[in-house]
Amino acid sequence: MAKRKPDQRQPRVNIEGEVLRQIRQHARSNSKTEVCGVLIGEENGNGVSISARIPGLNAAQAGTYVTFTQDTWEHIYKIKDKEYPDERIVGWYHSHPGFGVFLSDHDTFIHKNFFSSALQVAWVYDPHSDEEGCFGWAGERLERVSEIHVKDDKGGEEAGETGKPEPVGSIDENEEIAETDRETEVGPPVWLKWMLAVMSHVLVFVVGFVIAYLFFPQIRFFAVDPYTHRIFGEIKRGELAPVPDSVSEPRPPDLQPPSSDRNPKPSVPGSTPQPAPKAPAPKTDSGKDQNAPRK
Repeated sequence: MAKRKPDQRQPRVNIEGEVLRQIRQHARSNSKTEVCGVLIGEENGNGVSISARIPGLNAAQAGTYVTFTQDTWEHIYKIKDKEYPDERIVGWYHSHPGFGVFLSDHDTFIHKNFFSSALQVAWVYDPHSDEEGCFGWAGERLERVSEIHVKDDKGGEEAGETGKPEPVGSIDENEEIAETDRETEVGPPVWLKWMLAVMSHVLVFVVGFVIAYLFFPQIRFFAVDPYTHRIFGEIKRGELAPVPDSVSEPRPPDLQPPSSDRNPKPSVPGSTPQPAPKAPAPKTDSGKDQNAPRK
């Protein structure tokens, strides 16, 4: 006989809304370490229906993972036999506080060893991000279930049976009424709007002028005597410099002709000038002075 291949389809998961509320409350009770428990329900064809849960008390918590101990299983079977004798364990749940929704290696080990049935699932909830997901067998692999149905046993009110009267008037009529209300709204007169606009522009101009006068430099011109450095007055734009009544012009110093003697000798008081010595008479070849009288 040929070996039957395992079903590759994901299990259909139906879960009660009250069970989800209890799982979230259990996970939020300890936001730092993981908590766990088992899911109670029944199998129906290719899916499971989850109708209750049993918290895993006395589980070994180690921060990033949780382990079912012998005391945990004893407590679980005690509650199941007492409150859910006709139902079975269809999976388990645990929290990932701040880790996200996935199955770690430790989680996969627990699922393969304690929840190896084809329709048993694993529910993961992160109380920090409020994200949750369900994982189930697809053949020999664990995959995240893409379709989950949440059932609310409290029921609700069907549409059209509230007993309340239908609203009168269509959307077009309501829009026309709204437009009429806008047209009939009483507002300020037009002249007041124009006056406020003009005043606002004038106010902005005045404020800008004051700021420019106080914070920007101003250039002023003054007429100054270049020799005495006396200020005659301020020169305004478009005007000539003021001319004073009397302006003192400095005279250049008296210039005397230079002396013919480039190297003058200092004069001594009480002394008369001495005549310049005469040059000696030239001598002839015989060595006699030509200027001497002849005998």
